[in-house]
Amino acid sequence: MTQLNGEQLLGKLIAYDTTSTTSNLELIDFVRNYLDDFSVHSKLVYNDDKSCANLFATIGPDDVAGVMLSGHTDVVPTSGQNWHSDPYQMKADDEAFYGRGACDMKGFLACVLAGVPQMASHKLATPLHLAFSYDEEIGCVGVKKLIDAMSGFEVKPKIGLIGEPTDMAMVLGHKGKAAFQVEVIGSSCHSAYINRGVNAVEYAAELIAFIHKMNAEVQQRQQLDNTYTVPYSTFHVGNIKGGTALNIVPKQCQFEFEIRNLPQDDLDSLVHEVKHFAQDVLLADMRQRFEGSQISFSSISNYPGLSTSRNSEVVAYTQSINPVNEFGDNASFGTEAGLFDQQLGINSVVCGPGSIDQAHKPDEFVSRKQMQFCNQMIEKLINRCTEDFSI
Repeated sequence: MTQLNGEQLLGKLIAYDTTSTTSNLELIDFVRNYLDDFSVHSKLVYNDDKSCANLFATIGPDDVAGVMLSGHTDVVPTSGQNWHSDPYQMKADDEAFYGRGACDMKGFLACVLAGVPQMASHKLATPLHLAFSYDEEIGCVGVKKLIDAMSGFEVKPKIGLIGEPTDMAMVLGHKGKAAFQVEVIGSSCHSAYINRGVNAVEYAAELIAFIHKMNAEVQQRQQLDNTYTVPYSTFHVGNIKGGTALNIVPKQCQFEFEIRNLPQDDLDSLVHEVKHFAQDVLLADMRQRFEGSQISFSSISNYPGLSTSRNSEVVAYTQSINPVNEFGDNASFGTEAGLFDQQLGINSVVCGPGSIDQAHKPDEFVSRKQMQFCNQMIEKLINRCTEDFSI
């Protein structure tokens, strides 16, 4: 394969429609073949039906800890958005590159891949690890398979740079998240005789009202963290469906809710409060009227928050290579950094090109200036890894 620059690589990556829950294998095959051309071996970790894969590769010695460059390959859908160009054909002007995933986060992946020829041609003392995942956008789902595989590695990366769009600022913290689908089952009857049934929609509404009330209570009883734009843990109900006709007491109702927690707040405890009210208060009342009533919770996604100390090794290391060298606000959105940190002990920061303000929007873009900064960071990283010491 002819050596490609970052702009060319970004165009190729954008051209693959890797919308979450669809296959990313064409993109992964492209990346794998690209790495092969520079004699870089990679391994794939698939999902259960082998329609998607994570990719992991090590460049340099495999018997010492190194630096992990991590990003997700999936993107959010474009349906319903008013784009001024084909979202899967990169458009460029003097200021920026446009296309779905340009900043979130194929821009970072393109910069990493553009550095591969230099990584492969240098004798690295500290290895560089590439970790590309799938289905991050639906709750950091795919990377968990990769983390399971990495847990068996004899030598794991020591620090991680997670290239989500932060305007190249170093973000040291982000919230965790737990999302659930709730199904409420009551008993149906004619609405003229409501005392003979159990209204699933009404009980679901009571649970939703409790979840809404939790927002205010959490703000009152827990210490606010003003390093976040939203300085407290939040509760949110996103959709609901139930019932068949107005004159029928509904037997079934479903809704989805999420909790986004500050890293210092106990997520399990917050979830327990919601489940306690559902099971011990609402369901107990429902079963007094119909023994077959049910309230069930099905997990949609779950990942921990991140809280990296400014005094940690990864921060000092990133400062030494990052041309921007600024700290960004902690993120209210989630990333894979918390999983790598908590489950594998890979001390991580979030730092990548582009602005989160552009992510998920029509005419998504990453600026040329941001790509230049990221390319400079990768080049400095390679030079540092070439020196005769490891982290």
